[in-house]
Amino acid sequence: MYVIAGLGNPGKEYENTRHNMGWKVIDALSERTGIEVKKEKFHALIGKGRMSGDKVILVKPLTYMNLSGIAVRETAMYFDVPRENLIVIYDDIDLPSGSVRIRKGGGPGTHNGMKSVVKELGITDFPRIRIGVGAAAEGEDLVNRVIGQVPKAEQEILTSAISDAADAVMDIIADGIDAAMNRHNHVAHQEETTE
Repeated sequence: MYVIAGLGNPGKEYENTRHNMGWKVIDALSERTGIEVKKEKFHALIGKGRMSGDKVILVKPLTYMNLSGIAVRETAMYFDVPRENLIVIYDDIDLPSGSVRIRKGGGPGTHNGMKSVVKELGITDFPRIRIGVGAAAEGEDLVNRVIGQVPKAEQEILTSAISDAADAVMDIIADGIDAAMNRHNHVAHQEETTE
């Protein structure tokens, strides 16, 4: 069994922000697999189903980003999944917009949601999928960067990344994390903009 948690914030105002990339990937997986993510349990919306013959639990924490770890810990503990079968998906300002990276473990970096997950779980060796949303421009407020509106051109890049990240989850489950890393850890297909 796998627990797949996409970090994000509940509420309309956060729906299409960079900080909700994790939620968006869970939505994409839900759409592809027919797994409804509607049951409210473990401080999250969850859905149960199968991917590549394996049982999966899709998780969208309802705790707001900074307390995401509570929902992830409660779900992972209840279903007693091994750490290598817990996959956490989140946005990352340290990666170029549109890039997707799979890692087997590591620290939380600057991401408050991941800091909460690591703190609650007490471990760092669980898989994660990071979706690049790009760093704040000089003088740009970081909070506004992650929960502010996304320009239309960038929305298309992020929509493509969401699809890539959903592919990555399915590849981890079908073929293992090493094969998925070889397939997905590539440079962003970011368009060069010239003025």
